[in-house]
Amino acid sequence: MREVLFPPGATRYDWLLDAALTLGLELVTVPLYFFGYSASFAPLAVLSSVLMVAPLVLRRHSPFLALAGIIAAWAMQLVVYDEMMLSLVAMPVVSYTIARWIPGIVARLVIAVGTVGSVIGGVRWLHIDPLNPSAMQLLWFPVVVMVCVGLVVTPYAIGRRVKESFEAHEHMVQTAEERYRSQLVEREQQARITEAAVRTQIARELHDIVAHSLSVMIVQAEGGKAVAAKKPESAIQALDTIAETGREALTEMRRILGVLRSGPSDGDIDYAPTPKLADIPDLVARTSDRARLHVTGEPPNASQALQLTVYRVVQEALTNFLKHAGPSASADVSIQYGSNSIAFDITDDGEGAKAATDHPGHGLKGMQERVTSMGGWLSTHPLPEGGFQVRGVIPLRLSEGKE
Repeated sequence: MREVLFPPGATRYDWLLDAALTLGLELVTVPLYFFGYSASFAPLAVLSSVLMVAPLVLRRHSPFLALAGIIAAWAMQLVVYDEMMLSLVAMPVVSYTIARWIPGIVARLVIAVGTVGSVIGGVRWLHIDPLNPSAMQLLWFPVVVMVCVGLVVTPYAIGRRVKESFEAHEHMVQTAEERYRSQLVEREQQARITEAAVRTQIARELHDIVAHSLSVMIVQAEGGKAVAAKKPESAIQALDTIAETGREALTEMRRILGVLRSGPSDGDIDYAPTPKLADIPDLVARTSDRARLHVTGEPPNASQALQLTVYRVVQEALTNFLKHAGPSASADVSIQYGSNSIAFDITDDGEGAKAATDHPGHGLKGMQERVTSMGGWLSTHPLPEGGFQVRGVIPLRLSEGKE
C-alpha cells in the first residue's frame, strides 16, 4: 500500500523542483482570472484555480494525494464557474506523474477519473440540458470529451514509456553488474587455478633438482669414500663431481626462488629453465659411471618446454635408479630423435619391484603429468626379470604451442 501512496519518495531536491513547477503554473494560470468575471464568482474562480494547481507540490511525494486534491478543487470549480479554466493543466501533469511512478494497473485509475471528469466537464462547459440538448451541443460534446480524455491519456502513455525505459535501463545495469561480478569471481578462480599450477610446477622443479642432485652427490660421496685409499685421484674426481653438482643445483634453485621474489618492476627475468636436450649427455655422465647413454638421430629444434620435459624425465628416472636400483645395478638411457617425435627409454637391471621405499614420492606422477601435458605418453613399470623401465614418446608438432 505504501508503494502506491508514496511510491518514489521525494528528496529535498524533488520538493524544490515540484514547488518551483507549482509556483510557475500558478503564475501562468491564476492571474488571468482576476479580471473579466462577475464580482460574485471571480474570487471563488481564482481560489479554485489556486487550489487545483497547488497539490502538484505533492506529485512525487504522493501522486494519488495530489490527484485527490486536484479532483476536490476541480469539483469546486465546476460549481462556481461554468467555463473551462487554464488550471486544468494540473490534470495532464498528475496523469504523467502517476503513470511514471505508480506501479501496476492501479495507475490506470487516473484514466478512469479523467474520462468521467471529461464527460461531466463537457456537459458543464457546453451548458447542455440533459432533457433538451441542442444539435450543436450534441455535435461538440464528443469533440470536447475526446480532447479532454486525450489530455489525460497522452501524458499517461508518455509516463508509462519513460517508466518502462527507466526499468529496462536499470535491468541492463543490474545485468551488467552481475556479469561483472561473475567475471571477477571467474578471474579469482582462474587466478587460484593458475597459482596452484605454478605451485605444482615449482614443487616439481625443486623435486627434480634436489632429489637428483642429492642422489648424485650421495653416490659420488660413497664411491669416493670406497676408493679414497686405493685411488686418491678417483676420490678427487668424485669430490669435483659433488661440487659441480651442488653448484648447478644451487644455481637452478636460485633462479626459481628469484622468480618467486621478483615483482613486476624488477625488469626482464628469464623464466625458462636452462636444461635442454643438449644437456642430457652431461646429466647422464654426472649421474654415475653405471649409467650409459645411447642417442639416435640429432636433437631437433624443439620448444623449451619440450626439451625441459625430456630432460626432467631422464633426470627423475636416473634419480630413482640411484635411490632404488642398488649399488651394483646399471642403467641404459636410450633417446631416439625422430622427425615427428622424441622417444626415450630408461631401463635398469636393479631390484625393480623388490626395491624397498620408506614412503613413495611424487616423482613418477610428476613425470606422467609432464609428458601428458606435452601430448605424449609415458609408461613406468618394473620388469619381470628384475629392474625398472621408464619409456615414452612426445610428439614434436603437438608440443610446439606449449612453450
